[in-house]
Amino acid sequence: MGPDLKAVLQATGVAKTFPGAGGGTVALQATDLLVQENDFITILGPSGCGKSTLLRMVAGLDTPSAGLITLDGQPVSGPGPDRGMVFQSYTLFPWLTVLRNVCFGLREKGLPVAEQEAIARRFIAKVGLSGFEHHYPKQLSGGMQQRTALARALANNPRILLMDEPFGALDHQTRELMQELLLSIWEDERKTVLFVTHDIDEAIFMASRVVVMSTRPGRIKCDLPVPLPHPRHYAMKTTPAFMDLKARLTEEIRVEVQRAAGLAPA
Repeated sequence: MGPDLKAVLQATGVAKTFPGAGGGTVALQATDLLVQENDFITILGPSGCGKSTLLRMVAGLDTPSAGLITLDGQPVSGPGPDRGMVFQSYTLFPWLTVLRNVCFGLREKGLPVAEQEAIARRFIAKVGLSGFEHHYPKQLSGGMQQRTALARALANNPRILLMDEPFGALDHQTRELMQELLLSIWEDERKTVLFVTHDIDEAIFMASRVVVMSTRPGRIKCDLPVPLPHPRHYAMKTTPAFMDLKARLTEEIRVEVQRAAGLAPA
């Protein structure tokens, strides 16, 4: 770790076993992960490899069976406002407008209404939804709902943003627009991001590092830096440097999918 970089999140020997017959299901083997200030780390792996389980433990929504997760040196023992979470499914409150959804965490912090609304409007503008403040979720497209969820997470000024396949339910064109939007906000706000995906192109395009997980029981098998310049534009996906990274990661994932299907040795 460079002298000017600070560890934000650290997972040490973190494992997860879900109870059940025959000793339960081992979802995640002992795993170490270091996330530095302003990292944008994508976690890539086949279905069922434990990537969402790891993210949920960082969020404090699940508890490790072994090991320790710390945020700024303090153990994670439950959910908290220092971690902003965006899920694949739309998690907005349907009875609240866009503005009130984005204000929700700020209200819980006890901020004055005028301050809540000023902060909320700033992030609503950042995600391109100015003019939709008084719309309800049912009046929005899927992409607009996810933009609202992103604005809500960012408005709380979390120490780290946790994203679990947030664009997975969107159509291809909307997904690419959301990728560029999130990257532009990350470049501007300098947030630290941990982003789960099963899409190789997305993993490379978004990341400063791609962490590849093995098939279940999951473990980190590869931690690959992505030395592509910023700002990033979708045309970057056709460059030789991008294609080289994609070829390597495609092979890493292909091996794991074959193992999961019993077509390659464990």
